[in-house]
Amino acid sequence: MTQNIDNNISLFERAKRVIPGGVNSPVRAFKAVGGTPRFIKRAHGAYFWDANDQRYIDYIGSWGPMILGHGHPAVVKAVQDAVLEGFSFGAPTEREVELAEEILRLVPSMDMVRLVSSGTEAAMSAIRLARGATGRSKLIKFEGCYHGHADALLVKAGSGLATFGNATSAGVPPEVVQHTLVLEYNNLQQLEEAFALHGRELACLMIEPIAGNMNFVRASVPFIKRCRELCTQYGALLVFDEVMTGFRVALGGAQSVYARDIPGFEPDMTVMGKVIGGGMPLAAFGAKRAVMELMAPQGPVYQAGTLSGNPVATACGLATLREIQKPGFYEDLSRKTRALSQGLTAAAAAAGVPFSADSEGGMFGFFLFDALPQNYARVMTTDSARFNKVFHGLLDRGVYIAPALYEAGFVSAAHTDDDIAGTVAVAAEVFKSL
Repeated sequence: MTQNIDNNISLFERAKRVIPGGVNSPVRAFKAVGGTPRFIKRAHGAYFWDANDQRYIDYIGSWGPMILGHGHPAVVKAVQDAVLEGFSFGAPTEREVELAEEILRLVPSMDMVRLVSSGTEAAMSAIRLARGATGRSKLIKFEGCYHGHADALLVKAGSGLATFGNATSAGVPPEVVQHTLVLEYNNLQQLEEAFALHGRELACLMIEPIAGNMNFVRASVPFIKRCRELCTQYGALLVFDEVMTGFRVALGGAQSVYARDIPGFEPDMTVMGKVIGGGMPLAAFGAKRAVMELMAPQGPVYQAGTLSGNPVATACGLATLREIQKPGFYEDLSRKTRALSQGLTAAAAAAGVPFSADSEGGMFGFFLFDALPQNYARVMTTDSARFNKVFHGLLDRGVYIAPALYEAGFVSAAHTDDDIAGTVAVAAEVFKSL
């Protein structure tokens, strides 16, 4: 056994004695792929190093926030300066206002935004606001879309469109999810039927426009267009969960990508996280003024957070947003991400391995299928044993992708063309071994 594995194993054994499953977020445990999780000591640029100083090319990027790569000088300086001023005050700061103004300038579907500390908190609060704004209780979500671990969102499909969802976690009472209807992603017929049955009772429809939690699956343009039309027709709010896609797939988020094909398109509410915090715990939700003014202390919908708008996190997020607006940033990021997707596809084809890949901006995904899947049910038919071989083959060769077949990947501005080419070369070896 190599020393490299020894240190990770010993840390994992220590962790399991004091942390449930040895990890503070389940996917980190390598339970889906087997083996021992790597305990990370440090990161810089496009790389991180594990407990024995083994270097990996990093394609998870802290699950999306590290769009500039790790340790970008401008972001580090902004955080260092902020730390010297104070960690947290429990009182308003000018930087909170600056960050809110910057987000609203870049995502014009919102007039106001509320800062919070996590994507789960933002999605949960957005649903409460949608219910408060409409006076309705029911909501639609889609199988395979993850909106955090709030009780009402840990739901799988019921037995039919006349019934609502079933909890997917112990500890969630049936009555908590009785108002959540779960539909198949990209299924227009189900969407039409659900609104016909429940439209006047729906507070909102929440969707990941490009799902990153069933790997990388796009909502089709006709599907998003119909979501918009039906929400408008029935008075429900269309909520875009852009925790993952916001500032990651384009400067204006996924909503700007869909607006290219749907003239005038806007969601009613947007949930954001990850990139807006630059790697610090920070998220947000926003909408038009009339909706957001229903939030306390101005209105009757209550939401609060002791560390919301944390001054160190806002410094990190603001510095990140300023860097990604520089000329050519997204063009270069998109080019590298496409090169990775296309290179992997060519390498798989050369080895005779069924494979398909897709990307947008700095977000990508691949599947061991000949064609891209359109919904969660299809994603879950992946040969998981074969995926695990791909994962460990890459990991053993110094390339770190998500340790689960249902998670998207991320390229940063710090990845070089050599990193991409090296990754493709390594993948070619792994595909041949299959």
